Amino acid sequence: MKRRTVLAAPLAVPFATALAGAVAGPAAAAPATAGKVRELLGKLTLDEKISLLHQWQPAIPRLGMKAFRTGTEALHGLAWLGPATVFPQAVGLASTWDPELIRKVGEAVGDEVRGLQHERPDGWGLNVWAPVVNLLRDPRWGRNEEGYSEDPYLTGVISTAYAGGLTGGDPDNLKTAPLVKHYLANNNEVRRDQTSSDLRPRVFKEYEEPAYRAAISADAACGVMTAYNLVNGRPCTVTDLNSSVRTWTDRTLLNVTDAWAPNNLPANGSQKYFDTLAEADAAILKAGLDSFTTDDTNGEPTAAAVKEALAQGLLTEGDIDTAVRHILDIRARLGDFDADGGPYGHLDKSVIDSPAHRRLARRTAAEAVVLLKNDRGALPLDAGKLRKVAVVGPLADTLYTDWYSGELPYEITPLKGITDRLGAGAEVTTGEGVDRIALKNAATGRYVTAGGGGADAALAEDATAAGENEQFDLFGWGEGVVTLRAVVNGKVVGQRDGQFYADQDQPNGWFVSQLFRPEEQDDGTVVLRYAGYEDWFGDAVYLRARDEDGVLVLGTAAEASRYTLETLRDGVEEAVAAARAADTAIVVVGSMPFINARETDDREEMGLGETQSALVRAVLAANPKTVVVVENSYPTTLTWEQEHVPALVWTTHAGQETGRALADVLFGDVNPAGRLTQTWYRSVDDLPSILEYDNIKYERTYQYFTGEVLYPFGHGLSYTTFRYGRPRLLRGGVAVSVTNTGRREGAEVVQLYTRQRSSRVKQPLKKLQAFTKVSLKPGETRTVTLPLTRRALAHWDVTRERWVVERSTYDVLVGASSGDIRGRTKLTVAGETVPPRNLRRTTRAENFDDYAGVRLVDESKPRGTAVGAESAGAWLLFADADLHRGARRLTARVAKESPGAGTVEVRLGAPDGRLAGTVQVDSTGSRYAYTEVRAGLKGAFHRQDVYLVLSEGLRLADFSLR
Repeated sequence: MKRRTVLAAPLAVPFATALAGAVAGPAAAAPATAGKVRELLGKLTLDEKISLLHQWQPAIPRLGMKAFRTGTEALHGLAWLGPATVFPQAVGLASTWDPELIRKVGEAVGDEVRGLQHERPDGWGLNVWAPVVNLLRDPRWGRNEEGYSEDPYLTGVISTAYAGGLTGGDPDNLKTAPLVKHYLANNNEVRRDQTSSDLRPRVFKEYEEPAYRAAISADAACGVMTAYNLVNGRPCTVTDLNSSVRTWTDRTLLNVTDAWAPNNLPANGSQKYFDTLAEADAAILKAGLDSFTTDDTNGEPTAAAVKEALAQGLLTEGDIDTAVRHILDIRARLGDFDADGGPYGHLDKSVIDSPAHRRLARRTAAEAVVLLKNDRGALPLDAGKLRKVAVVGPLADTLYTDWYSGELPYEITPLKGITDRLGAGAEVTTGEGVDRIALKNAATGRYVTAGGGGADAALAEDATAAGENEQFDLFGWGEGVVTLRAVVNGKVVGQRDGQFYADQDQPNGWFVSQLFRPEEQDDGTVVLRYAGYEDWFGDAVYLRARDEDGVLVLGTAAEASRYTLETLRDGVEEAVAAARAADTAIVVVGSMPFINARETDDREEMGLGETQSALVRAVLAANPKTVVVVENSYPTTLTWEQEHVPALVWTTHAGQETGRALADVLFGDVNPAGRLTQTWYRSVDDLPSILEYDNIKYERTYQYFTGEVLYPFGHGLSYTTFRYGRPRLLRGGVAVSVTNTGRREGAEVVQLYTRQRSSRVKQPLKKLQAFTKVSLKPGETRTVTLPLTRRALAHWDVTRERWVVERSTYDVLVGASSGDIRGRTKLTVAGETVPPRNLRRTTRAENFDDYAGVRLVDESKPRGTAVGAESAGAWLLFADADLHRGARRLTARVAKESPGAGTVEVRLGAPDGRLAGTVQVDSTGSRYAYTEVRAGLKGAFHRQDVYLVLSEGLRLADFSLR
């Protein structure tokens, strides 16, 4: 391959990942908007200004200001406000790899939000809480369905497109005011308000920050919501946004807290970061947030705390004015102060679930489908040749929504979509593949009954035979969790006020109360453990029959009723019978979004539910022409299925048009072009703890993972084939020809990656730099150009705290996925050579090269990161330091809260290498009380790897060797 040399040039601006072609630069607010804001701000009283700081802003009639609320949910459609178009979950939207399509989805959702502006129902507002840009670095995260990708560039592109659609494209005249959430590094749900995400500078600058920066720097998003978790020991609710987020644009931003997060901060909250709510709320405003999402609709506690902070001198009225100015600016740009509502004031309810939006929902759901495997052309199915098709599985004839879904205006299930597509020419048989059971008390012989299924009919043991009222369908969701659906009324059983009722269409609610775990006993009976999301029942989590009337209530394990579980209908046998008699079997399996993983609940396992896996194996054994559709919200360890099933298709929960979209793909009316936005691992054992946020050290995501994957990032098959030409380097980009070598028209997602061959630091194995989706007819060739700038090759140099492009050879890789590279060339860049570390300068401790036994911690409550030793012998590496003719003195700024003395050792070459010096650190009495200590050094000459070895409990902010 011909080499091309790019001449060295300094980086003029910080590296940022953003949508190519987005707004070139920020602009100041329109003069009319600024004038209106100044006018209102000058007329508001202090009490009125304070009232505007809460999520539910009251009307101020004397100034003509209506009530305003932040926080309409719009993750993949207008949510929580009645029927509206439901698009695929966010991870499905990103799986289209089609930013123009996602922009149209955003426009449609923005229209539907505006559609309620004349009615203004409770819970509605024009500040929308979307998109979610938290990176999907760990597929076990409970909220995986809400994000886009494990890759910051792809996340930035899709989020900018969606948010840009929500705004309408004109930052001065906003259709809605979207914000990105949740800032920062929130990718675990377990104890999320108490866990701290350690972000070393490279992980923050190269991985986390670009995902949030993209939409804001493109003026497509109007602010951020802060996360519940801590980062480097500091709650995100008081992380300084003025020195980060607000520097990404010259436009005014409206930043908000997450729900109830302010109340986590004081001494009576979970984080206990401040003594009082007044201190906490003052810190929130000082950090650059403007709106308090807390106490539901009640703004009084916030107002009281802010007034107390003013009285104590923790805030000034100027601080209040700053936040209120931001709020008013966004409202003005939304047309909230215009009599006619501004440019979008004409939109009404007719736009909600419009025919155009239905068509868009179907198209988007189809483009989101990913063909994982297609052995010997098992797909597409030929509808003209099929006489009998079995569509089976627990998700075959149902659609599930998630916590942030809207209400489905109608439901096209997989069964209906496939049946309608086949028409009268083929017979479609079905079965959910779940057992129908009865529960008989082994001691009394009485059956559990749904009592006719009425809303007030509590489950009880009061029947002597298993009639319709006593029959339940048993759905298995994995990890031992099941749900029970009463046959008499088709409703799911859940707990309410300590009793159990069959009264819900699907599991739902913040506290999901429809979950059970059957536990088999030594005598063959089972007890039912209640597994709902509430955690306040203590040991009383087993179902027992109340003595006086047989009503099922909660009790201890010793009190639990023991049941004989009678199988009245074998679900697998039913599905197998349908499959055996069919030309083709389609098995639809997957997740229930309120059960397997969701907000507050991470996954522990990554496979299909045990009963679903058994169903797939049984159907395949009965009919080798089996297609498996996996409908869930995250990567799944389909290791057995990939090896044995002829065709595998993945879709997220894709909304009202799921069934038609699936049929479009299965029968070839749409050639699948979805691509995975995450690495699909072969085993949960391939992953470190979900709490480890250092992707570089712990080798997460396609960028650093060195093991064998099930499906690589970017993977997705087509019903046609594509040939790539040799990539050619251009000024500012790469050109490659792509030819459709098959017999069907299809779309290919051409992906551009780079790899730096040599570096001072550990570099990604591959890094996505650009992509484009190109549609080609059979035999058609098109040359596509993918942007590649010198800036995109930069990484964060911790030795000098700035971006650097190193002198190196870079592999330029073009292909169909990160694991399917079709062409490559190389680029020689005359960049910088990072000089040896100069430890004579004061060096921030967080700027280490490697570490063990430490955590990143808050240097002070307002700002700064230090390093805290978690165990004896903890160490930090500062590689390749030039000590010249000798460093003679260590100076370090340290804190030690615990009693007694500790030490900092300077060692050379290894953590247990030659000791150059030791300094004793006495207790400073507080983790935030730093003192400067000094010690003499011996033998610290020339270029060395310098290790600082810290004793347990010591915090190190910075140091120098001179």
